[in-house]
Amino acid sequence: MTRSTFARQLVKPKILVARAIFPDVIERLAQYFDVERNDADTVYSSDELRARLADKAGAITTASERIDASVLAGAPHLRVVANMAVGYNNFDIEAMTAAGVMATNTPDVLNETTADFGWALLMATARRVTESERWLREGHWDKWAYDGFLGADVHGSTLGVVGMGRIGQAIARRAMGFNMRVVYHNRSRLDAATEAACQASYVDKDTLLRTADHVILVLPYSNATHHTIGAAELAVMKSTATLVNLARGGIVDDAALAVALANRQIAAAGLDVFEGEPKVHPDLLKVPNAVLTPHIASASVATRRGMASLAADNLIAALGFGAAAGKPPCLLNPAARQS
Repeated sequence: MTRSTFARQLVKPKILVARAIFPDVIERLAQYFDVERNDADTVYSSDELRARLADKAGAITTASERIDASVLAGAPHLRVVANMAVGYNNFDIEAMTAAGVMATNTPDVLNETTADFGWALLMATARRVTESERWLREGHWDKWAYDGFLGADVHGSTLGVVGMGRIGQAIARRAMGFNMRVVYHNRSRLDAATEAACQASYVDKDTLLRTADHVILVLPYSNATHHTIGAAELAVMKSTATLVNLARGGIVDDAALAVALANRQIAAAGLDVFEGEPKVHPDLLKVPNAVLTPHIASASVATRRGMASLAADNLIAALGFGAAAGKPPCLLNPAARQS
C-alpha cells in the first residue's frame, strides 16, 4: 500500500449528494467518501449549492442543480460532478473544463424505459386517455355515445421522430408493431444499416411536420435546439396531429403550444418536460387536450436504480477509487481530467 493510498483511507474525500437518492447507493458511497446527503430532497439555490460545495471534492447532481462559473468559483476543491441524468444542459461544460472539474452523465441505462414511456404518452395523447378519465371521475358518464372522445389511430399512421439518437431509435423500432411509417429528422442522417433496423426514412424538418400524424421529440437541449417547435412549426402540422415532448423543456415554446391547443390548431399534445420546470405554463393547465406528466419518462425502479448506480460509478472512478480509478465511464469533458 502506497503512502498516498493509506492517507486517502484515513481521510475520506468529502462529497455532496445534492438530492435524495436510494439509501443503499449512499451506503456504497460512504465506503469511499465523507458524504453530505440531502434526505429532505430540497432544491438548493445557487448560493446554497455554492456554499455546500465549498469543501467538496465531488458531487452527485440532478437536472435541478446548475453548475456554472459562479458555483465553481466557490468550490476550489471540486474535481467531479456526476449528473444523475442523460441530459446535462444544467452543466456549463466550458466553465467546468476551465476549472478542471470533470462532468459525467448516465447515458444508455434509461433508453428502453424512456422509449416505453414515450409510447405511453403517445397512446394517451392520441386516444384522449387522461381527458376522458377526468370526465369520468367528474361523474359525467351516463351513456355510451358514438362520438364520445374520438381520437386518432396510431396503427397504420405516420410517426415523425425528431432526434434519432438511441432513445429515438428505440421508439422507432416499437413502431413496427403498429405497422407505422416512420420518418425522422436529425442533425445528421443515420447510416443505412441503422435506418433499415428502425425502418425509418430521413426527411427534412418541414416535411416531417407536414406529413406526420404523430410527432415525438427526443433531441437534446442546447441553444441550437431552443424552441425547435414554436408557432411557425405548429402552424404547418396537421390539424389532426399530436405532439409529444419527451426530451427537455425549452425545445417546445410552451406558450405557443398552449395557444395552438386552445385553438385546435393541432389535436393534442403530451408533455413530460416543460420550460422552467417544475413550473408549468398556466395556459397548458387550462387546455383539456394536453396530457401532462412530471418528468417521469425514466421512472421505473430498475432504471432509476441504474442511473443512481452509474452516477456513483462515475464519481468513485473520477476520485481515484475502484477498478476504473481515474477513468469515469461517462466522462463528458476529457480535457478536464488532463488539467
